[in-house]
Amino acid sequence: MITTYDVIIVGGGGSGLAAAVRALEQGARVLVLEKQSQLGGTTGMAIGSFTANGTSLQSAVGVNDNADDHEEDAGKFAAVEVEAHNNSELRRFFLGETAETLEWLRGMGLSFHGPNPEPPNRVPRMHNIVPNAKAYIAAFQARIIRLKGTIVCSAPVLELVSDGTRITGVVAEIEGTRTSITAKRGVVLAAGDYSSAPEMIGRFKGDRFKTIEGVNPKACGDGHLLAERAGAQLLNMDITYGPELRFVPPPGDPFEQLLPTRGLFAKLLGRLVPLLPQAIINWRIKRLLLTWQHPENSLFDDGAILVNAEGQRFCNETDSPAREIAISEQPGKAAYILLDERIAAFYSQWPYFISTAPKIAYAYVDDYLRLRPDVSVAGDSLETVAEQRGINAVNLKETVQQFNQYVTGAEPDAFGRTDDECPLTGKRWVILGPAKAYFTTTEGGVAINARLQALDERGQPIPGLYAIGSNGMGGQILWGHGLHIAWAITSGRLVGELLGRDLNQSTTRSV
Repeated sequence: MITTYDVIIVGGGGSGLAAAVRALEQGARVLVLEKQSQLGGTTGMAIGSFTANGTSLQSAVGVNDNADDHEEDAGKFAAVEVEAHNNSELRRFFLGETAETLEWLRGMGLSFHGPNPEPPNRVPRMHNIVPNAKAYIAAFQARIIRLKGTIVCSAPVLELVSDGTRITGVVAEIEGTRTSITAKRGVVLAAGDYSSAPEMIGRFKGDRFKTIEGVNPKACGDGHLLAERAGAQLLNMDITYGPELRFVPPPGDPFEQLLPTRGLFAKLLGRLVPLLPQAIINWRIKRLLLTWQHPENSLFDDGAILVNAEGQRFCNETDSPAREIAISEQPGKAAYILLDERIAAFYSQWPYFISTAPKIAYAYVDDYLRLRPDVSVAGDSLETVAEQRGINAVNLKETVQQFNQYVTGAEPDAFGRTDDECPLTGKRWVILGPAKAYFTTTEGGVAINARLQALDERGQPIPGLYAIGSNGMGGQILWGHGLHIAWAITSGRLVGELLGRDLNQSTTRSV
């Protein structure tokens, strides 16, 4: 294979592929190295929301918006103590580029529905790709091939190569052979987050979190480690979204993931979505909601309990993250939520919902029973629901009796719960689960400047090394739907443009 390129990109997810496309559009020779056997990364698993301001889709529905307002609102999603660590200058810079990125994507034939509201955003900013995030990957891959870029999968990057003054390339394992490849302009780290890297989680967040899984089991922090070994500064490595309780994903792909992501039918679908009745759009969103969103903590405040596969309680359900840590130590790292007749009735209508994407869709007990039968069962007795879910019925009945003794004041709760007033009882029981504790994303990443250059411990650029997406968070806090994908693709577009422009300028100077 060719062993010299202008740009080498480590990672074939949303940020890396965006960088490859934009650099190729500028005339650079580009190599993408992906550790896994296929492209996509965490981006390819997501719903695909792209949160942006000042877009043409906003203007079309009379929404006036700007990056300053967006930056202010973006700071309202995380807790105050988390937001205090945010690099507001970098986040404001990024948000000012989102509209141009969205138009760039639409120029590739990608379609979006929206904007949709998401409080505390003051105006609708969520642009949902049609049909799902795999459309990004398909569009990028097709354009890279058309522009004669090179993609090699099953090719983990083992180390960065330096000449003592700059990063000059990588060593990758390709078809079982260590291969040195030169990057004339730069190496771009785009290898995803470290949510499934227990050693890194333990090192930066604490050993008690090491047993908790990441939503993407392949997000192992490879890019972070490469950057650190090259002398890059890492920021906010102890900040994670989660651990939080989430239902396990459905078997196979949900219907939306089976829709075509490119070609004539995909374009037709993109044009039809705005014309569809709102009820159909809401149905699709609700299916996605039940796939990806977490159960509300209010379930436990209102009396629900958690049991393991043996039908036994194991934690104070109202105490998070201790609850999630305890779940990760149960058989199969799984737990089940038990609702009695009273709680199930509560969570069957507004304002008591199992999960939500605020002001977009709300999911109640019957929604789960209808759309996610793999994680929900109902019956007229504890024995019935225990048998359906494969839980020890004898233990489950004893667990409920013990919980009710605490509620009625006969004895304190063995796990420290207080203030529950209603025993678990009735003629209708619901079990939701299995659910697991997951890290959704990690906010830690390489320190970078506005040119996406990796910075060392002194804040100086490391020549030849760039970091984007979850590798190059630069100290930003990006909580809320659609910000991580918007950053991934925007940072990819920007670094590809910068490297391509630098290449063109150097070529012009040499002529």
